[in-house]
Amino acid sequence: MPDISKAAIDEIIDTYSDTVYKVAYSQIKNRSDAEDVFQNVFLKYLKKQPDFINQQHAKAWFIRVTINCCKDIWKSSWNRRTQPLEENLVSDVKEENTLDEFLTKLSPKYRIVIHLFYYEEMSISEISKLLRRKESTVKMQLTRARRMLKVYMESGEENV
Repeated sequence: MPDISKAAIDEIIDTYSDTVYKVAYSQIKNRSDAEDVFQNVFLKYLKKQPDFINQQHAKAWFIRVTINCCKDIWKSSWNRRTQPLEENLVSDVKEENTLDEFLTKLSPKYRIVIHLFYYEEMSISEISKLLRRKESTVKMQLTRARRMLKVYMESGEENV
């Protein structure tokens, strides 16, 4: 296994840290677990040291590994036996905080397609390949997620 220079590692972390953390947090919904996922993803990168075809391939790899690490946390016996503490994350912008609260009410399968489509600006085709779902499934999940968000936001209820 070839050694990666510190500069190359720093560049990879700088490039993909926001994406990895945001995807992890959007799926896990708490800081400490998202930070654990973040560390695991970059440890997997360092152990595997994959060769990427291009930047889009690298981004897809990091997102896919992040999603898999999130699934590992959901499946863990610790996670199944505990109740999460409510985290109150304060945002500088009230509307953004409200949207985040509504997004956390969606199930993970809907949150991830919303996140990838709007925040990572991926196409339905790219999301389909990344999540290994049919394009029609991704379109339907986006439609349902938008509909649920609209209902949540119009009613003002966060516990719908």
